[in-house]
Amino acid sequence: MRGRKWLVVVIVAVALLSAVLLIAKPDLLTFTAEGKERVVVVHLQGAIEEGSAGYGFAQNITPRYVERQLEKAAADNNIKAAVLRVNSPGGSVAASQQIAEYIKSFPKPLVVSMGDMAASGGYYISAPARGIVAQPGTITGSIGVISQVLDLEGFYEKLGIKTETIKSGRHKDMLSRELTPEERELMQELSDEIYGQFVADVAAGRNLNPEEVRELATGQIYTGSQALELGLVDRLGGIDEAVKWAGEMAGIESPEKFEFPAPSFWEQIFGMGLKIAGLLDRLATPPEIQILNYLKHNINPGPQLVIK
Repeated sequence: MRGRKWLVVVIVAVALLSAVLLIAKPDLLTFTAEGKERVVVVHLQGAIEEGSAGYGFAQNITPRYVERQLEKAAADNNIKAAVLRVNSPGGSVAASQQIAEYIKSFPKPLVVSMGDMAASGGYYISAPARGIVAQPGTITGSIGVISQVLDLEGFYEKLGIKTETIKSGRHKDMLSRELTPEERELMQELSDEIYGQFVADVAAGRNLNPEEVRELATGQIYTGSQALELGLVDRLGGIDEAVKWAGEMAGIESPEKFEFPAPSFWEQIFGMGLKIAGLLDRLATPPEIQILNYLKHNINPGPQLVIK
């Protein structure tokens, strides 16, 4: 109970702090750059997933975070183009599709600069860019879809955990036990459907024939050099090459590379408050419930197909 009381106190404090923050800075998306014509560099690092990335910082790549960064870039008249530095192994299908839509609709020239890895979902969000620059040793490609179903009955038995399933709909529990032949076919159909969407979106983004993309979309990974030969990227180089190219697209002879300021002190405090609230909530939860929650959300999280 003591942990719950502290949790309430922290949540109230965070709510009050966020209210003060929003009053002091009512428009967190607005930033007016002064100086030369600029190309903004936005770093997208980590797995792609749904979630609410607040106030300009994110541990993974979420649609909301990308939307905020591109909104700021579009609203700033001194920013003439954007470079997305993508370093990601992929992740959620729907989140990747949403981010790809934001990139496709960005009104200014946008170039992707690939880091160590821009594979699967990382390539999905790169494909709609006006240009893609990769290092020779960048790992990219991996165009495909995967879903894994874990049968945990034996594991639960070893832990002494008994489960009783009450369901409406004969396939409702299909991802918590061994699949039947019919269910394997259903999962394969889902995978094939999303695979077709992946191939079509890459073909549209790269102006390639879908059949050409399908020949490359075996799930195989490619180096940046191989991807260049296959038409999956446009140039080899790093961020500076991408910035220069984006500037050329925008008609800038000597573009200034620019990054949005780091989150302010108050924004960092707000984010820290949210983390503390989550930690206190976990500490107040009995250990046995924590174990069950971990098994539910991490080992067998439910129906999901991922591109990674």
